[in-house]
Amino acid sequence: MEAEVLRQMAGEFGAPLYIYDSGKIQSQYNRLTRAFENVPKLRLNYAVKALSNLTILRFMKHLGCGLDTVSIQEVKLGLMAGVPPEDIIYTPNGVSLEEIEEAALLGVRINIDNLSILEQFGSRHPDIPVCIRINPHVMAGGNSNISVGHIDSKFGISIHQIPHLLRIVELTGMKVNGIHMHTGSDILDVGVFLYASEILFDTARNFEALEFIDFGSGFKVPYREGDIQTNVEELGEQLGSRFNAFCKEYGKELTLAFEPGKFLVSEAGVFLARVNVVKQTTSTVFAGVDSGFNHLIRPMLYGASHEIVNISNPAGKERYYSVVGYICETDTFGSNRRISEISEGDLLCFKNAGAYCFTMASNYNSRYRPAEVLWHEGKAHLIRERETFEDLVRNQVDAGPLFEESKTKATVK
Repeated sequence: MEAEVLRQMAGEFGAPLYIYDSGKIQSQYNRLTRAFENVPKLRLNYAVKALSNLTILRFMKHLGCGLDTVSIQEVKLGLMAGVPPEDIIYTPNGVSLEEIEEAALLGVRINIDNLSILEQFGSRHPDIPVCIRINPHVMAGGNSNISVGHIDSKFGISIHQIPHLLRIVELTGMKVNGIHMHTGSDILDVGVFLYASEILFDTARNFEALEFIDFGSGFKVPYREGDIQTNVEELGEQLGSRFNAFCKEYGKELTLAFEPGKFLVSEAGVFLARVNVVKQTTSTVFAGVDSGFNHLIRPMLYGASHEIVNISNPAGKERYYSVVGYICETDTFGSNRRISEISEGDLLCFKNAGAYCFTMASNYNSRYRPAEVLWHEGKAHLIRERETFEDLVRNQVDAGPLFEESKTKATVK
């Protein structure tokens, strides 16, 4: 999207503002499906947690995506968006048996990642097929917070617990229709997927009635010009060939599944914030914007780097700025960044803001969450209204009368 178009949308919908480009989402979807065109059965289940707006979910359905969900609320959002239950997989961790049973009653696919719940669910519902999440003990991912397949991770059933797992399946008579893993996010090395896939194939050989194998996702996207990214074309060629060979050995054509989130929506999103103040100190020039980590927490939580562009003065002379927010803590979007000269009132654009940005926003400091807009076929569509003060207090119950002075004076007997 051109700077002029972004400025117009900020003028129409206000700032701060999230904007998503449906064309970029579609091109990423097409790129991934083309990379695995050698696989007869491919299924992409969009990771709802990356960006859960209802309109985005409807667009994913339009593209042909299923949904990967991690909470009963995400399941219900998917169903509300019109996605058939059989196209939704529910992949929670640490939730109650009751929540899993609620999801099963809604007809979605169930993915279980611990032995305790597996045994309980299998004993009570042996006729409901389940997928099993395996922990392959592979360390991968761009940040320790998003590396989830190593030996100390809370996710999945350890490969060393496979004998126990098989005993539970045998004793309960439950049906297993899929095997799943997810090693982490921002994975660069195709070899990681290939190594982990062999572990998954070894596990799959223990089950006779599988329908699919889910390899998770974790593809790295570029965060700035020239940044490295996962070569999905190379992955498609190598993993696709290995998967087809396994299916021939297994004696059945299985579905190869992925659950991309960041890959599909990250580059499609931008975040706009207006500069409130340019503050020069003895060592730094700060550009303070009308936002903070309440809207975009990734730089503070993950150390993530988002390219920042001054779209009010794109051709201006570059200077060094530290871009900070208005939250009353250290609240830094980027330190010592080269940005076209900034003036108060300018509009800054944060790129790669489609994934794990709005969905992780909060009302910290009692600030409102921003609006969301979808840029689709050359037109801007409001898909979430900006919050108001009424939204902040909507679910609060004012117990103020508890603290009013009693009008009846105490009497002394």
